[in-house]
Amino acid sequence: MKTFAAALISGAVLASAAAAQDLPEVTMDQSLHDRLPQKIRDAGSMISVNNGSFPPYEIVEGTKMTGASADMTDALGKLLGVEIRHETVGGLPALLTGVNSGRYQFAFGPVGDYKPRQENNDFVDWVQEFVVFAVKKGNPHGIVSLDTACGKRISVMAGGSAERVIQAQSARCAEEGKDAIKVQSYTDQPQSVLAVRSNRADAFFSSQAPLTYFVQQAGGDLELTGVGQSNGFDDIFQGAVVPKGSELGPVLTDAMAELMKNGTYEAIMRKWGLENNMIETPGMNLGGDIPR
Repeated sequence: MKTFAAALISGAVLASAAAAQDLPEVTMDQSLHDRLPQKIRDAGSMISVNNGSFPPYEIVEGTKMTGASADMTDALGKLLGVEIRHETVGGLPALLTGVNSGRYQFAFGPVGDYKPRQENNDFVDWVQEFVVFAVKKGNPHGIVSLDTACGKRISVMAGGSAERVIQAQSARCAEEGKDAIKVQSYTDQPQSVLAVRSNRADAFFSSQAPLTYFVQQAGGDLELTGVGQSNGFDDIFQGAVVPKGSELGPVLTDAMAELMKNGTYEAIMRKWGLENNMIETPGMNLGGDIPR
């Protein structure tokens, strides 16, 4: 599985994020519709649950959701011949509980696919993610990799895999006789970004897709570094979540493959500046172990 692009994010890509553009016309595929679970076909709709804003994929304002995931589920609904509605819950545990209890049919996400999570859920992976740094314009502290983060103030999302990786790197820094990393853990992305913009942190270490969005919104105040490197992670895949063994999983996989084939997937990803996160074909449970 490979991404379409491995190049650094350019100003042109950032400027294209969320730009208005025409998307391919999508019509119902009867064979895919007929493979949906009977309850969904009878209802004529299904609910995709999210756990709040994850721009540029999910941008939640009140009861309305926009973003790449909203555009993609709109296209999926047309292809499958059902209405897809969105509901928001607080946090990933509530999201997974809601999906597994049957309260919600799926979470389109994208949600990180890791082997421990595959024990209770199946993942329909439709993007590849990377973990990079957002820094002040000009990168005044010279942070370009984990090795160069020693002694720096790095903000992360509390409880996430990036936090574990940066804490492990901090320990390595100390073992090598360098200054440990000053890890700053925040509960959400806006606080983490604000810490960098207000000079309380030297960098924010997180997923490339949302960081690209925040860099674009910063009006030239921020830039990305560490792009194109593993930064402590193996391949990271993210996607939709369904209950383990659900017959909906293979249908969503084939539906996403059709959106990739007819150009809808690429058009939506480019609309939101997500060229570097595209994959060639969707797949189920492609993720590996969570970094320790």
